[in-house]
Parts: sequence; C-alpha cells; structure tokens
Amino acid sequence: MADIEQLLHARLARAFAAVAGGPVDPAVQRSQRADYQSGAALGLARSLKTDPRALAAKVLEHADLDDLCGEIAVSGPGFINLTLADDMLGRMVAGLDDRLGVSTVDEPETVVVDYSGPNAAKEMHVGHLRSTVIGDAVLRLLEFLGHRVIRQNHLGDWGTPFGMLIEQLAGDERAGIKELGELYVQARQRFDAEPGFRQRSRERVVLLQAGDADTLRLWRAVMETSRRHFLAMYARLGVRLQEADFAGESSYNAELDGIVGDLDTSDSDGAACVFPQGFTNRDGGPLPLIVRKRDGGYGYAATDLAALRHRIEDLKATRILYVIGEPQHLHLQLVFAAAREAGWLVPPVRAEHIGFGSVLGTDGKLLRSREGGTVKLSDLLDEAVERAAVYNPDPSISEAVGIGAVKYADLSNDRARDYVLDFDRMLALKGNTSVYLQYAHARIRSILQEANAEATEPTIEHPAERKLALELLRFPAAVRTTSQTLEFHHLTGYLFGLAATFTGFYEHCRVRGNGSRLTLCERTARTLSTGLGLLGIAAPERM
Repeated sequence: MADIEQLLHARLARAFAAVAGGPVDPAVQRSQRADYQSGAALGLARSLKTDPRALAAKVLEHADLDDLCGEIAVSGPGFINLTLADDMLGRMVAGLDDRLGVSTVDEPETVVVDYSGPNAAKEMHVGHLRSTVIGDAVLRLLEFLGHRVIRQNHLGDWGTPFGMLIEQLAGDERAGIKELGELYVQARQRFDAEPGFRQRSRERVVLLQAGDADTLRLWRAVMETSRRHFLAMYARLGVRLQEADFAGESSYNAELDGIVGDLDTSDSDGAACVFPQGFTNRDGGPLPLIVRKRDGGYGYAATDLAALRHRIEDLKATRILYVIGEPQHLHLQLVFAAAREAGWLVPPVRAEHIGFGSVLGTDGKLLRSREGGTVKLSDLLDEAVERAAVYNPDPSISEAVGIGAVKYADLSNDRARDYVLDFDRMLALKGNTSVYLQYAHARIRSILQEANAEATEPTIEHPAERKLALELLRFPAAVRTTSQTLEFHHLTGYLFGLAATFTGFYEHCRVRGNGSRLTLCERTARTLSTGLGLLGIAAPERM
C-alpha cells in the first residue's frame, strides 16, 4: 500500500509538469485549512509571470485526484487545498499491511554504522549511552527500509593504556571489569609518578604490538572480561551489537605501516602528518592530522583511517555512518578529507558524521554520580528500572518500561543538542514519554482482547475517527523524514501525536461492538509497536 502523501505528490507532480512543461516539486504538506496543501503554484507563477490562482486552477484541470479527494479547492493567493475522501481513508487504513504503508528503497545500499565504541577494561558509562542508543535506532531504521546494514563497534583496545594496565596486572588475569577499572586508575597514577613503571609500560606496548606471547595472553584476558561486560550491557539495552561486530583498534595493527605508506605525509617535528586541504589552525596555518607519532607509535588517526579503508575496500560499503559525539567532528572531517585525498573515499562512497550532544543532569551540567564521578551505565539503568516498578513490579515489564524510558528520553530530543536526563519527567505517564506510548499500546491491546465484534473496514463518520485515520496514514511520511535526517525526534513526535489522537478518539467514540472502530484500534496498536520497535523500545502487551 503506497503512502497517501507520496500518492498526492506524484499526482500533482504530473499535473504541474503538464502545465509548466517540466518538473515541478508540488511541495505537498499537511495543512490546518485542509488535509493537505500545495503552495507550488505561487513560486511557479512568479517564474512564469502569471496569476497564481489561475495557474493553480489550470493545474487542477490536469490533476487526477477524484479517487483520493472528496474536496479540492484553490484558496488564498493560489494554494491548492486537498481534503481526502472519507471512504478512501477507510479503504487505505483497512489496507495497511505489516509495513504500514512504508515501502522499501528502490536502490538498497551497503551501509556501515560505527557506534557505541567503549574502551576495553572499563565499565560502560553514561558517555556511551547516546552513541549506543542512536546507532541502534539508525541501523533498525535503515534495515527496515531494505538496506544491508553492517554493524561496527570500534573498541578502544590498544596502545599505551593497555601497556600500563598489563604491567599493573602483574600476571593476575582473573580481574573482573570493576577490578580492571580500579587497576587502570592505579596504573595511571604509577605511570605519572614512577619513571621505571612508565618505561616498562611503554616496553609492554612494543611487546604487545610485536605479538609477545605472555603480553598477548594478558591482553586477551582483559579483552575477554571486557567483551562479557559489553555483551551483557547490550543485551540489557536491547541493542543488536554482537561479538562478531567488535572491530577494535587492535584489528588494524598490521595495516598501519601500509596506511602511512599510502598517504602523502610530511614530517612535522619527527611525526608523520597529512595536511588535508581546507583545514587551518588558529593562526591560519595548515592543520595537521598526525598518523605516526615521533616515537614511531600510531594514534587514533591511523587506526581510524585503516578502519575507513577496510569498510570501503573489504566491506564494500557505499555509505559509512559514524555515530560519535559532536566534539569529534573536526577529527572526523580531517580523516574523511585525508581518505578522499588518498583516493579511497570517492563517489558513490560517502562517510557521514552522525553527531550528538551530551547528557546533562538536572543542574544543567554534565551528568555525574553522587560522588562526583562518571555515572556507570548499569547504575543509570538500575535506577530507571527501579523507578519503573511503580507501574508494574513484574521484572519483565519494569525492565521494558525503565530501559525504554532511558532510550526514548535520548531519541525524543534533537540529537545535535545536549539534553537533561530527568527521571521524573522521562518516566511520567503523561506527556511525550515512552511510558505514555507503551501504556497507550497496552491499553489498545486490552481493548482488542475484550472486543465482542469482528474488525471490519473502517467507515469514517465521526470527526475523531477521521482524525485518527489521517494520523495513521502519516506513518510513512514520519519514517521518510526520519530516514532523511537520522533525527529520531521526528518519529517520536509522530508517535506521541498518534497516541494523543487515539486518546481523543477513544473518549468520543464507543468502540465496544463496533468492528469499524476496532480496525482503527488495531492499526493504531500496530503502528505504535512498529514505531517503538524502530527506536529499539519494547511495546508490552500489558502494563
């Protein structure tokens, strides 16, 4: 079933083209004066130097809209107002299949999504929340649209921090993730204070990169503990990352010499650097991207370039998305520019930064624990689930509600901006929260279970029925807008509007025994469940 907005757009586009002699975007959009409106005649009339109302009327003479619209009118200076026919609304709602009118793309792509990216040997914390949640929603949405999506979790698992940690382990491979974090803090303190430990740590890095058996054994033990922690957190969050998706910095170690050799590097105080065109420092001079340090070691730029080349040449991606915080924007732009100048990143392949802001506390500052440290992600989720138990103490439901509230609070905000994580607000039963949507879904499922009539094709008679039918048919447009921007507050806003519209419908229209209205209920429940699923949020059958 095609979506109504695309149908109107296609029909009007043909009519405008017949009048203008060439393609014209009809700019169909929702309107308060009708169901949909096109203002394209105004701009076209200026270019043709003619009267916009007369032009709009001429367009309508060529438009094939009788099967869709019950009323068509030219209003104001030349707007085309379209009011959909009630019987057509009923047929389209009845015809909604499992995809709810959303078509798959005509030309699927291979898309790599780089997200989460925690550092090994450390517990995941609130700083990993947004990348993990947004990245998972991105891949769910793109898969739903028919793209082949490859998950990549670029772990921090190499370099000096691991030389320090392995030296501090002193052969003890049994440390859990919490103990590893404590050992790392101790190692950092010793690295800064003890020249001998600092030297041994650097030697450990050389041994690690050279494949020394004992050093690798200790490193693998650290990585196994880290993997277990990460996988447990991903399972609890309900994100799709698996161990096969882990592609840490270490996986590119053997390629780094070749990466530097393929780049047009210049020496800068002993370091091998590239200077991508168009980037300058504060003094107006060229801005370097350091690919090999003075001591011969490799930093983030080298592994990021190796990862990018791997994704282009080996994974055959045509689109590569980096779900990483806004502070990394300049670094990524330098990496992308260096890859373009090296001849790797060329059309149709493109790399994009899907940036996001920070998570703030209710004081407007970066979210911190009561002790002033970084909030562990497990502690944040525990608190959300504990608070959610007020709705239902059943662990499966409180987990779905609490985790859903955390994810929805993130996705319902403009991702480029910081947002305040307020448990009271995000777990409220009223307002734009996942709890409100989950409750609406569970309520409708209860109505359907208690129904004493068979669902039938909707007969649109009451204004509340009409409003709900129109809102249901807007789902494809909401998905399309979200896919174009990868800004999920468009989808959450739609779902909230749908749930609120259903509330108005249920207040004004008796459902029990009415098959037509039961169909509207079922389609609403299915749309809420599908929409929440695209966000990675569960839709419980009961609350």
